[in-house]
Amino acid sequence: MSEAAMRMLEDTGRRFGHSFRRMLFHPRRAVVPFGFAIGALALAACSGSPAPAAGLPEGEPAEAAGAGPSAPGAAGPSAQVGSAGTPLQDLARSDAQGAVEVTVSPSSWTRDAEGILEFEVSMETHSVDLSMDLAQLATLETDTGLTLQALDWSGGEGHHVTGVLRFPAASQQGQPLLEGASLLILTLRDVDAPSRQFQWDAALLP
Repeated sequence: MSEAAMRMLEDTGRRFGHSFRRMLFHPRRAVVPFGFAIGALALAACSGSPAPAAGLPEGEPAEAAGAGPSAPGAAGPSAQVGSAGTPLQDLARSDAQGAVEVTVSPSSWTRDAEGILEFEVSMETHSVDLSMDLAQLATLETDTGLTLQALDWSGGEGHHVTGVLRFPAASQQGQPLLEGASLLILTLRDVDAPSRQFQWDAALLP
């Protein structure tokens, strides 16, 4: 019971006692005060602080139903791959004959007869002049017997040369280079060695 209710009961008790004495000596005059005292006593008994509503304890934060941390996601860029799932950078081939190290890698590929095939060629040496025109020294052939001469070479001069060697994607008769082929062979002649060959499984190319 609250402190206010206790004070009300004490005050009501005093009034009730006074009214009871008046009722004994003056019954008619005490009827109204006596009724008021009874009503006040009932009111005091019913008063008090309301019961707290059911729920979580005070001060404890409620959590949203079903809430939880989101799972982090990961993504990463995928490497460019050939038709058999091999990344193009894994198709690089190297030859270190003589005093020149040569690395060749397909850089732009198509099976369209009207297209162009490109190979990136890197040559490094400490003693040989690398100013030769590789377009005159390179051929591209398959195990079907079809052989194509290079179109052009974009490399320069010096001891560390990188450039692009380009070939047609089909013969002059219009036969696609890789039609029916399973093996592709690029040959370089007279680059400080009689012949250098770089081979690829045709199924690995895009």
